[in-house]
Amino acid sequence: MRDEQLPLARRHTSLRCAVGQYCPLGFNATWAYLAATARPSPDLRRDPAALLRALETLEASRAVRLNEVDAFAVRRHAEKAADRRTPRRIDTPQMTGPRWPSETEPSRLGLIAAVANRHTAFQRFPFPDESLYRDNQAQQPADLHARLDSCATSYLTNLGHVDAPTRDALAETILRIQSLIRPGYAPLNGHLLVWLRFANLVAYAAAAPLGHSALPPEVPRQEPGRLLRHRRDGGQAE
Repeated sequence: MRDEQLPLARRHTSLRCAVGQYCPLGFNATWAYLAATARPSPDLRRDPAALLRALETLEASRAVRLNEVDAFAVRRHAEKAADRRTPRRIDTPQMTGPRWPSETEPSRLGLIAAVANRHTAFQRFPFPDESLYRDNQAQQPADLHARLDSCATSYLTNLGHVDAPTRDALAETILRIQSLIRPGYAPLNGHLLVWLRFANLVAYAAAAPLGHSALPPEVPRQEPGRLLRHRRDGGQAE
C-alpha cells in the first residue's frame, strides 16, 4: 500500500483487500466511509495521497478496535471467574453491530456516505416474492420496506440529523424486522437480514455523536446524493 513504486491500481486493490479483512460498517459501507473522508479527492483510484489517507483512517480505527477486543477479553475473564457467564447486554451491539471504532467522534460525512451507499443498494435489492411469507404477513414486508426507506431518506436529506419521531420509527422497524426472522433456514430471511443490517447501520449513524463538519464546502448541502453518485464500487455485499 505504501510502496510508491507500485502501480496505483495495485495499491488500490491492496486497500480493498485490507477493507475486506476489516470492515466495521460492512465492506461497501466502510469503503464509502473511507472514500468520503479521504477528501478533497473522493476517487481513490487516481489520487495516491487520498489512498494513503484512507489507509491511515482504516488503521487507526482497527487499532482502537483491537484495544476494545483486548479490554473485552480481560473483562469477560474476570466476569466468568465471578460466575457471570453471559456478556452484558451493552456489549452485544458494540462487539457485533455496525460501528466505527475511533478515538474521536466518527465523521458525519463518512457516515452519510456509508448510509447513502447502502441506501442505493437497499432500493435496488429485489423485493421478496409474496410466496415467501404467510397470508397474515402479506402486508408487513411492504410496510417495513417503506418505513425503512423513509427513515434512511430522512437521515440523508437532513445530512445526519434525525428527529425523535424518525428515531422511534426506525427503532420500531428494527424490532418488527427481527420479529419476522425465523431460526435456521427460511427463504424470507435472505431479504430480512439484508434489511436488518441496513437498518442497524442507519440507527448507528443516526445515534452517533457527530462533531465534524458534515460536508466539504464544494459539495452543496441540498444534494447529499452526489456524495455517492460517482463512487459506486460494484456488488451488493455488505
